[in-house]
Amino acid sequence: MKKISLVFRIWRQKSQLSKGQFVEYTLKDLSTNLSLLEALDKLNEELILNGDRPINFDHDCREGICGSCGFLVNGQPHGPKDATTICQLYLRNFKDHTTLTLEPLQTKTFPVIQDLVVDRSSLDRLIMSGGFCSDDVGKAPDANFFKVNQTDAFSSFQTATCIGCGACIASCRNASASLFVAAKLAHLGQLPQGQLLRSKRASQMKHQMLSEGFGSCSNNLDCEAACPKEISANWISWMNREDD
Repeated sequence: MKKISLVFRIWRQKSQLSKGQFVEYTLKDLSTNLSLLEALDKLNEELILNGDRPINFDHDCREGICGSCGFLVNGQPHGPKDATTICQLYLRNFKDHTTLTLEPLQTKTFPVIQDLVVDRSSLDRLIMSGGFCSDDVGKAPDANFFKVNQTDAFSSFQTATCIGCGACIASCRNASASLFVAAKLAHLGQLPQGQLLRSKRASQMKHQMLSEGFGSCSNNLDCEAACPKEISANWISWMNREDD
C-alpha cells in the first residue's frame, strides 16, 4: 500500500463574525486509498486528542450523490479531478509532499459559518420559489399514465442529476446561479408533470436569483467545468427562453 505525506493549508474561522486565517497541518504516512475527507477525519482525530477544535466541513453520503460536501482545493471547487465530488477525491490523485490549500466556497451568497462550512440556504430558497407540481393528489397513478418518450426522459434525468453543491456558483466570476436554476427548471420542464406551471416557475426562480444577490451569467463556462455531474451550460440558454 502506497503512503504519502501531505501539507494541509486550511482556512480556520471560528464564526461568521470572527476573522479567519490559514493554518498549516502536516499529515504523514497517509494511505493513498484514503479519500480527502477521510484524511480530514484523521486530522480531526489528532486535533481532538491534542485538545484543539476540530475542522468543520460539510459531508453526508460520501458517495457523490447528496451535494453536501464542497469546498475549494487549491482554488478549484471539488478539487482538480473532473466530474468528481470532493468526497470521491482520493489521495492517489496527489503527489507526495504536496501542499493542499483548502478553503470555503468563495461567494457572498454563501457566507462562511465556520472553517470550510458555508451557508447555502440561498439555494433552498431558490428551489422553494419555483413552487411545486400541481397534480391530482389522489392515489398514485399507474406507472405508464404519463407518456414520456425515451429522449425526453433521458434528457430530464441528466439535468436531475444536479446535486445542488454550489460549485457552479463558486466558480463563476459573477457568482451566477444560472446553471443551478437551469438544471432545476429543465428537470421539470421536460416532463408532463411540470408543464402546468412551467413559465411561472421559470419567472419566479429567475426573480429569486436577483433577490438573493446572484450575478448574471458570465458566459465563461466555468460553471460547466466545475460541475461534478457534468451538466451542460447549454441549459442556461434553454432557461433564458423559458419565460420569454
